[in-house]
Amino acid sequence: MRFLRCADSGLLIELADLEAVQALYAVLAEDPPEGVTDLVPAARTLLLHLGPRANAGAVEAAVRAVEPRDGARASGDLLRVPVVYDGADLAEVAALTGLTEREVVHRHTGAEWTVAFGGFAPGFGYLVGGPPELVVPRRTESRTKVPPGSVGLAGAFSGIYPRESPGGWQLIGRTDLEIWRVDREPPALLRPGVRVQFREVP
Repeated sequence: MRFLRCADSGLLIELADLEAVQALYAVLAEDPPEGVTDLVPAARTLLLHLGPRANAGAVEAAVRAVEPRDGARASGDLLRVPVVYDGADLAEVAALTGLTEREVVHRHTGAEWTVAFGGFAPGFGYLVGGPPELVVPRRTESRTKVPPGSVGLAGAFSGIYPRESPGGWQLIGRTDLEIWRVDREPPALLRPGVRVQFREVP
Protein backbone atom coordinates (compact mmCIF):
# COMPACT_ATOMS: atom_id res chain seq x y z
CA MET A 1 0.00 0.00 0.00
CA ARG A 2 1.14 3.50 -0.77
CA PHE A 3 -0.38 6.47 1.07
CA LEU A 4 -0.59 9.95 -0.46
CA ARG A 5 -2.02 13.08 1.11
CA CYS A 6 -4.82 14.50 -1.02
CA ALA A 7 -5.28 18.24 -0.43
CA ASP A 8 -6.23 19.09 3.16
CA SER A 9 -8.98 16.56 3.69
CA GLY A 10 -8.05 13.36 1.92
CA LEU A 11 -5.77 10.36 2.10
CA LEU A 12 -5.30 8.35 -1.10
CA ILE A 13 -4.26 4.71 -0.83
CA GLU A 14 -2.72 3.09 -3.90
CA LEU A 15 -3.16 -0.69 -4.05
CA ALA A 16 -2.05 -3.51 -6.34
CA ASP A 17 -5.35 -4.17 -8.10
CA LEU A 18 -9.13 -4.03 -7.86
CA GLU A 19 -9.30 -7.16 -5.68
CA ALA A 20 -7.05 -5.48 -3.11
CA VAL A 21 -9.19 -2.33 -3.22
CA GLN A 22 -12.38 -4.32 -2.64
CA ALA A 23 -10.86 -6.32 0.21
CA LEU A 24 -9.66 -3.19 2.02
CA TYR A 25 -12.87 -1.27 1.31
CA ALA A 26 -14.97 -4.12 2.74
CA VAL A 27 -13.09 -3.98 6.06
CA LEU A 28 -13.00 -0.18 6.34
CA ALA A 29 -16.65 0.22 5.36
CA GLU A 30 -17.61 -1.97 8.32
CA ASP A 31 -15.42 -0.09 10.79
CA PRO A 32 -13.89 3.14 9.41
CA PRO A 33 -10.97 4.67 11.31
CA GLU A 34 -11.75 7.61 13.56
CA GLY A 35 -12.00 10.81 11.53
CA VAL A 36 -12.85 9.16 8.20
CA THR A 37 -16.11 10.58 6.84
CA ASP A 38 -16.31 8.81 3.45
CA LEU A 39 -14.65 6.06 1.42
CA VAL A 40 -14.34 6.30 -2.38
CA PRO A 41 -13.04 3.15 -4.09
CA ALA A 42 -11.66 3.09 -7.64
CA ALA A 43 -9.91 0.52 -9.83
CA ARG A 44 -6.58 0.65 -7.95
CA THR A 45 -7.06 3.31 -5.28
CA LEU A 46 -9.14 4.01 -2.20
CA LEU A 47 -9.71 7.64 -1.22
CA LEU A 48 -10.44 8.40 2.43
CA HIS A 49 -12.18 11.71 3.11
CA LEU A 50 -11.10 13.08 6.48
CA GLY A 51 -13.05 15.23 8.89
CA PRO A 52 -11.64 18.60 10.00
CA ARG A 53 -10.24 17.17 13.24
CA ALA A 54 -8.87 13.95 11.76
CA ASN A 55 -5.21 13.09 12.19
CA ALA A 56 -3.94 11.77 8.86
CA GLY A 57 -1.00 9.98 10.48
CA ALA A 58 -3.28 8.19 12.92
CA VAL A 59 -5.67 7.23 10.10
CA GLU A 60 -2.78 5.79 8.07
CA ALA A 61 -1.59 3.78 11.06
CA ALA A 62 -5.11 2.45 11.65
CA VAL A 63 -5.44 1.37 8.00
CA ARG A 64 -2.05 -0.36 8.07
CA ALA A 65 -3.16 -2.30 11.13
CA VAL A 66 -6.26 -3.84 9.52
CA GLU A 67 -6.19 -7.25 7.86
CA PRO A 68 -8.17 -7.31 4.60
CA ARG A 69 -9.76 -10.66 3.80
CA ASP A 70 -8.86 -12.09 0.39
CA GLY A 71 -11.89 -12.10 -1.86
CA ALA A 72 -13.92 -9.95 0.56
CA ARG A 73 -16.44 -7.49 -0.86
CA ALA A 74 -18.63 -4.95 0.85
CA SER A 75 -22.17 -6.31 1.05
CA GLY A 76 -24.84 -3.70 0.47
CA ASP A 77 -28.48 -3.69 -0.47
CA LEU A 78 -29.72 -5.90 -3.31
CA LEU A 79 -31.02 -4.01 -6.35
CA ARG A 80 -33.08 -5.94 -8.90
CA VAL A 81 -32.80 -4.44 -12.38
CA PRO A 82 -35.39 -5.34 -15.04
CA VAL A 83 -33.77 -5.61 -18.47
CA VAL A 84 -35.05 -6.06 -22.01
CA TYR A 85 -32.23 -7.97 -23.71
CA ASP A 86 -32.37 -6.53 -27.21
CA GLY A 87 -29.08 -4.61 -27.26
CA ALA A 88 -27.39 -3.66 -30.50
CA ASP A 89 -24.29 -5.68 -29.60
CA LEU A 90 -25.95 -8.80 -28.21
CA ALA A 91 -25.15 -10.83 -31.33
CA GLU A 92 -21.56 -9.54 -31.32
CA VAL A 93 -21.14 -10.52 -27.66
CA ALA A 94 -22.47 -13.98 -28.46
CA ALA A 95 -19.96 -14.30 -31.30
CA LEU A 96 -17.08 -13.08 -29.13
CA THR A 97 -17.88 -15.49 -26.31
CA GLY A 98 -18.90 -18.52 -28.37
CA LEU A 99 -22.28 -18.52 -26.61
CA THR A 100 -25.73 -18.19 -28.08
CA GLU A 101 -27.62 -14.97 -27.43
CA ARG A 102 -29.88 -16.81 -24.99
CA GLU A 103 -26.84 -18.16 -23.16
CA VAL A 104 -25.42 -14.63 -22.86
CA VAL A 105 -28.68 -13.50 -21.25
CA HIS A 106 -28.73 -16.55 -18.97
CA ARG A 107 -25.17 -15.89 -17.79
CA HIS A 108 -25.84 -12.18 -17.24
CA THR A 109 -28.99 -12.75 -15.21
CA GLY A 110 -27.57 -15.77 -13.39
CA ALA A 111 -24.82 -13.83 -11.61
CA GLU A 112 -25.01 -11.57 -8.58
CA TRP A 113 -23.01 -8.50 -9.53
CA THR A 114 -21.54 -5.97 -7.09
CA VAL A 115 -20.77 -2.28 -7.61
CA ALA A 116 -17.00 -2.07 -7.24
CA PHE A 117 -16.73 1.69 -7.79
CA GLY A 118 -18.32 4.58 -9.63
CA GLY A 119 -16.98 6.75 -12.40
CA PHE A 120 -17.26 7.89 -16.01
CA ALA A 121 -20.51 9.78 -15.32
CA PRO A 122 -22.60 10.55 -12.21
CA GLY A 123 -24.45 7.39 -11.26
CA PHE A 124 -22.40 5.02 -13.42
CA GLY A 125 -21.35 1.96 -11.43
CA TYR A 126 -18.70 -0.55 -12.49
CA LEU A 127 -20.20 -3.95 -11.66
CA VAL A 128 -18.05 -7.01 -11.00
CA GLY A 129 -18.78 -10.62 -10.16
CA GLY A 130 -19.99 -11.81 -13.54
CA PRO A 131 -18.97 -15.11 -15.10
CA PRO A 132 -15.63 -15.24 -16.94
CA GLU A 133 -17.43 -16.24 -20.14
CA LEU A 134 -18.81 -12.69 -20.40
CA VAL A 135 -15.43 -10.94 -20.38
CA VAL A 136 -15.41 -9.11 -23.71
CA PRO A 137 -13.45 -6.16 -25.12
CA ARG A 138 -14.89 -2.71 -25.61
CA ARG A 139 -16.11 -1.86 -29.10
CA THR A 140 -13.37 -0.85 -31.52
CA GLU A 141 -15.29 2.37 -32.18
CA SER A 142 -17.29 4.20 -29.54
CA ARG A 143 -20.80 5.38 -30.22
CA THR A 144 -21.41 9.12 -30.06
CA LYS A 145 -24.77 8.59 -28.33
CA VAL A 146 -25.74 5.74 -26.03
CA PRO A 147 -29.32 5.95 -24.72
CA PRO A 148 -29.89 6.20 -20.96
CA GLY A 149 -30.63 2.85 -19.35
CA SER A 150 -28.44 0.92 -21.78
CA VAL A 151 -26.90 -2.18 -20.18
CA GLY A 152 -23.44 -3.07 -21.39
CA LEU A 153 -20.32 -5.17 -20.96
CA ALA A 154 -16.66 -4.16 -21.18
CA GLY A 155 -13.78 -6.26 -19.95
CA ALA A 156 -14.85 -7.95 -16.73
CA PHE A 157 -17.41 -5.22 -15.97
CA SER A 158 -21.09 -4.70 -16.58
CA GLY A 159 -22.72 -1.29 -16.32
CA ILE A 160 -25.81 0.81 -16.92
CA TYR A 161 -25.59 4.18 -18.67
CA PRO A 162 -27.32 6.70 -16.39
CA ARG A 163 -27.88 9.26 -19.15
CA GLU A 164 -27.29 9.72 -22.86
CA SER A 165 -23.58 9.93 -23.51
CA PRO A 166 -20.82 8.66 -25.78
CA GLY A 167 -19.71 5.15 -24.96
CA GLY A 168 -17.78 2.15 -26.18
CA TRP A 169 -19.28 -0.67 -24.14
CA GLN A 170 -20.96 -3.67 -25.78
CA LEU A 171 -24.71 -3.05 -25.41
CA ILE A 172 -26.76 -6.13 -24.60
CA GLY A 173 -30.00 -4.65 -23.25
CA ARG A 174 -31.86 -1.72 -21.70
CA THR A 175 -33.71 -0.90 -18.49
CA ASP A 176 -36.35 1.69 -17.61
CA LEU A 177 -34.99 1.94 -14.07
CA GLU A 178 -33.75 5.46 -13.30
CA ILE A 179 -30.41 4.75 -11.70
CA TRP A 180 -29.52 8.44 -11.28
CA ARG A 181 -31.89 11.21 -10.16
CA VAL A 182 -30.72 14.44 -8.58
CA ASP A 183 -34.01 14.85 -6.68
CA ARG A 184 -33.59 11.51 -4.90
CA GLU A 185 -31.56 10.75 -1.78
CA PRO A 186 -29.17 9.24 -2.51
CA PRO A 187 -29.23 10.22 -6.21
CA ALA A 188 -27.38 7.05 -7.35
CA LEU A 189 -28.84 3.57 -7.03
CA LEU A 190 -25.50 2.02 -7.98
CA ARG A 191 -23.20 2.80 -5.05
CA PRO A 192 -20.09 0.85 -4.02
CA GLY A 193 -21.09 -2.38 -2.31
CA VAL A 194 -24.64 -2.51 -3.73
CA ARG A 195 -25.44 -5.97 -5.08
CA VAL A 196 -27.22 -6.17 -8.43
CA GLN A 197 -29.41 -8.91 -9.87
CA PHE A 198 -30.43 -8.45 -13.50
CA ARG A 199 -33.86 -9.83 -14.39
CA GLU A 200 -35.09 -10.36 -17.94
CA VAL A 201 -38.44 -8.80 -18.82
CA PRO A 202 -40.36 -8.84 -22.13
